[in-house]
Amino acid sequence: MPPGSRARPAPRTSVWLAGGPSRHRAADAAPDHPGALDRARITTVTVRLLDEEGLAKFSMRRLASELGVTAMSLYWYVDSRDDLLELALDAVQGEIALPRFDDGPQPDAAPADRDDAWREQLRDLASEYRRMLVGHPWVSPMIGQYLNVGPQAMEFAAAAQQVMLRAGLPPGRLTGALSAVFQFVYGFGAVEANWNARCRSSGMDKDAYYAYIHRQVEGRPEYAQSLELREVGGSGTVDGMRQQDFDTAVELLVAGIEALRSGPAARS
Repeated sequence: MPPGSRARPAPRTSVWLAGGPSRHRAADAAPDHPGALDRARITTVTVRLLDEEGLAKFSMRRLASELGVTAMSLYWYVDSRDDLLELALDAVQGEIALPRFDDGPQPDAAPADRDDAWREQLRDLASEYRRMLVGHPWVSPMIGQYLNVGPQAMEFAAAAQQVMLRAGLPPGRLTGALSAVFQFVYGFGAVEANWNARCRSSGMDKDAYYAYIHRQVEGRPEYAQSLELREVGGSGTVDGMRQQDFDTAVELLVAGIEALRSGPAARS
């Protein structure tokens, strides 16, 4: 190292990989507020503020005010705002209902056609993941910014992996299939959450705002085909249209997995 230069600090990884808090003791109360706080309560209030006010407005000062403590008290439990956001991200993933597996992991299971439950389990997991993303719009911008390796996230990942193992895909195709499903759901849910926020900011409900936009583009030739396709769908409401599109897309993904598990790639 050149004389006078400073060692670059190690890059941040995750609150879950930090090897223990450096300035706080997560299981104990802060000395000046005995019994008033714990990490679970701080996380719960963090989630509520993020739901109500959004990611951009969230700060340690705002959280401390909501809890009725000083901002410095929070640093007994977490080192940074990033730590809190990671804790909140993992907490809401605990809301995802996971399938029950009564027979344990099946990495060496018999052919998947002996266990057809994977199809419905995959549909359910996709729907649950979408529900979480739409219910907590601040989540989608955080995925990718954080490692997302908390205990709830890992339970979800393990469940998704086990469902895909039951589908009987060759091991080399499993992670790609998981990416196809859940990156699709991520994109779908993020767009849906953004649309809902736009509707709220307009002061209209989703159907009224959609009708307003429809009136702006109706009769313009460059939008004619898109409008015709939407009318053919005939779902009636924005929520109905979204559900129909989501269900169709998931069925296409399931069909693709079916084709992959029975095609030449499955034997390679």
